[in-house]
Amino acid sequence: MGSVTATVAPSTTSNVIRWFRTFGSIAASGFRRYSTYRQAALAGIVTNSVFGFLRCYLLLAVAGAVGEVAGYDRAQLATFVWVGQGLLAVVLLWGWTELADRIRTGDVVTDLLRPVHPVTAYLAADLGRAGYAAVARLLPPVLVGPLFFDVHLPTRWPTAPLFVVSAGVAVVLCFACRFLVNATAYWLDDVRGPIILWTLGSGVLAGLYFPLRFLPEWLYLPLWIATPLPSLFQTPLDVLVERDPTPVQVGLVALQVGWAALLLAACRLVQRRAEHRLVVQGG
Repeated sequence: MGSVTATVAPSTTSNVIRWFRTFGSIAASGFRRYSTYRQAALAGIVTNSVFGFLRCYLLLAVAGAVGEVAGYDRAQLATFVWVGQGLLAVVLLWGWTELADRIRTGDVVTDLLRPVHPVTAYLAADLGRAGYAAVARLLPPVLVGPLFFDVHLPTRWPTAPLFVVSAGVAVVLCFACRFLVNATAYWLDDVRGPIILWTLGSGVLAGLYFPLRFLPEWLYLPLWIATPLPSLFQTPLDVLVERDPTPVQVGLVALQVGWAALLLAACRLVQRRAEHRLVVQGG
């Protein structure tokens, strides 16, 4: 038994190390790929900053003379807007149709021949993209906002690490949602319908345009618990502006993690069913 253990354990460890190295290499390639689009990043920064001013003035007008609405004060609203403008490029709700395009052209067969599972490969590349966006697209709005508005700075030490974890989970969760939307191309000839529905619904229900707490409690609470969309934006931004006590923040992040795990499992299930369908059809 001792010899068997000595033989199996190093092999298992080497496989894990090899998996992490492969995952890291794909993520690094995703970072390098998106870092070449410097002009697009600059245009995105300008666009997000312009919309940041518009959204911030609008929400501050909603707060009015009282200076508070739905439990957010003016500084919290300003932080919600400006960090949200930068977080939009990191989470990336829209614009990714790579999987659907490869399915349509048949190039997805190449992905199936690679030793890395398609879900893992696309996730690693997306995390690399998000890493570049965190530097090139998140920081500028975060730096611009405080120059013109009073912003909320965290007053509790768990807030910063919780926000980092929450934002990272939001990236994974959004990837899973986009993967599932793109994967409808395995069954549909035209995926513009699902993509349009995702584009229209995700921004509103994720809390991008306005905090979901502006809605009645009987509406936003079921939405928050029963769907993953508020976990994309509303949760990390609420964590950052300290809208809730720390235990509630931890609970919201735990809910995010649960949704991310569930949807990643759904991605692998859908991919397996799609591969079976391709084999049955002789693809």
